[in-house]
Amino acid sequence: MGLEKIVAISGKPGLYEIITQTKGGLIVQSLIDKKRLPINAMHNVSVLNDIAIYTYDDEIPLREVFKSINKKDGDIINHKENNATLLSFFGEVLPDFDEERVYPSNIKKVIQWYHILANANFDFSSVGENSEEEE
Repeated sequence: MGLEKIVAISGKPGLYEIITQTKGGLIVQSLIDKKRLPINAMHNVSVLNDIAIYTYDDEIPLREVFKSINKKDGDIINHKENNATLLSFFGEVLPDFDEERVYPSNIKKVIQWYHILANANFDFSSVGENSEEEE
């Protein structure tokens, strides 16, 4: 399972793995409760591998942010922490993130997604190995 098969669906909590493609859309499975859902063109779907975080110089792929969080020693904070704690933590993980374009709500989502992937035994060490060759 790589990030190119993991999606976030607008209006639905959690993350989903793409199981198969159908004529009318996708069949996805929740990483939290393993329930399968049909997704059609009316749903707004974001592939995690295509998401990037703004820095002052560039955009850093989300997979690199996940790797950085994974390398951090100690417990990873909860996404429900206050904004100052979230900003401080994200500053340690991605020191040059653009504080004017990356909002606390974005940081909450990244941390929440990280925890969902970690609970699903996602292998962060191999994230992006194939994707980097394609870029």
